Amino acid sequence: MSAQRQESVRRIAAPDITAQKGKTPIVCLTAYTAPMAEILDQACDLLLVGDSVGMVVHGLPNTVGVTLEMMILHGQAVMRGSRRAMVVVDMPFGSYEGAVEAAYENAVRLMKETGASAVKVESGPTIPDTIAYLTRRGVPVMGHVGLRPQAVLVDGGFKAKGRTGAERDRIMAEALAVAEAGAFAIVVEGVAEGLARQITEAVPVPTIGIGASAGCDGQILVTDDMLGLFDWTPKFVRRYGDLRGEIAQAVANYAADVRERRFPGAAETYFAKLVAE
Repeated sequence: MSAQRQESVRRIAAPDITAQKGKTPIVCLTAYTAPMAEILDQACDLLLVGDSVGMVVHGLPNTVGVTLEMMILHGQAVMRGSRRAMVVVDMPFGSYEGAVEAAYENAVRLMKETGASAVKVESGPTIPDTIAYLTRRGVPVMGHVGLRPQAVLVDGGFKAKGRTGAERDRIMAEALAVAEAGAFAIVVEGVAEGLARQITEAVPVPTIGIGASAGCDGQILVTDDMLGLFDWTPKFVRRYGDLRGEIAQAVANYAADVRERRFPGAAETYFAKLVAE
């Protein structure tokens, strides 16, 4: 593919995503590698290099152990594989919750070293100030409210939110504050359907749901969950494939062919005819 052709395709940007509020639902999926990003690119408006990479690719028990270097490495890969979808990179746990100056330095490093168009941060009492600080300095930010994977140790697990009135009020207040701070979109994760719809109606920017009903302005899933690469998936995931089963069968077929000396055959062997003669 020529550089001229690559340059002719304009990537979707933060204002394009924001402008989709209330219109055609926004299609988002996670991506961690160049080959997968290339496959997802044409169907998706936005690719999230999620810190879920720690669990999906690296086998960590949660996202807390993910580092800035890991996010940069996978962000670079996704940028190489995609052309038109907006690419957003998660800021990992510990990279933005402290001083706003440190959050800015880490966000700038993520964007400079990956070429991504924006970063994503999970909500919390101090985060709206951080979002405002970043956006005023040219860093597009996607917010994240509801179930917060980076708070799993505080919450004691991955628990859906919105069971009590106080909890719903808190999440609504966080969503409003994140939008007012300048986020161009907000991920709403693991909340009651009614709350997701209320947030979507209340904020002026698009909501991207994950386990938050069809009432949001868009949807995102972990791609590996959606493709059926794990033997278990959360309630909110619909499996659109069974790649785990297909891979297992392909590997079993390969193993059988190797053991029976059916692979490699003449078609997979260099100069097979010459050697035979």
